[in-house]
Amino acid sequence: MLKIGSVQKKILLLLALGLSLGFVYSYGQRRRTWRLFHKEWEKIDREALQKSINALYKSKLIDYKEKKDGTISIILNEEGKQKTLVYKLDDLKITVPKIWDKKWRLVCFDIPHRLKKAREALRFHLKRLGFYQFQKSLFIFPHECRDEIDFIIEIYNLRPFVRYIIANRIDNELHLKQRFHLP
Repeated sequence: MLKIGSVQKKILLLLALGLSLGFVYSYGQRRRTWRLFHKEWEKIDREALQKSINALYKSKLIDYKEKKDGTISIILNEEGKQKTLVYKLDDLKITVPKIWDKKWRLVCFDIPHRLKKAREALRFHLKRLGFYQFQKSLFIFPHECRDEIDFIIEIYNLRPFVRYIIANRIDNELHLKQRFHLP
């Protein structure tokens, strides 16, 4: 099992707090969330923060191989287990199960302007795969797609800028269920 240090736990907490700001509508809730975020941010040792962020990113990608037919293999190390992803980027599809597990998959990103082409490529692939653009840098899908997302973000070298979140409930689910033809 992958061991996560205290600084890495704080990083994940801060990412979750940052994401929650996008879902909070009342000014009071945003203010409380921002105060909590700021309080935790001030506690982090900056040098330890940088080392922990690098360790989180580097722990994912192990190897990358491209074949002559355009098929790309990516080998990921996730919690001590190696996982190989083999896809053709242009033929990438998400397998939709017959029964929905009632969970939403959110892909959110904050990609710097210097990587604009990679950001646009990510948006293009998310839309092509059937994701719904919930906000400008937040896409949603109702089925498991972690491998496909990992594959795309490794191809474009966007690991530091993209987060994959699984949510049990979203406040405007009815609209999303209609959009994805779910029960």
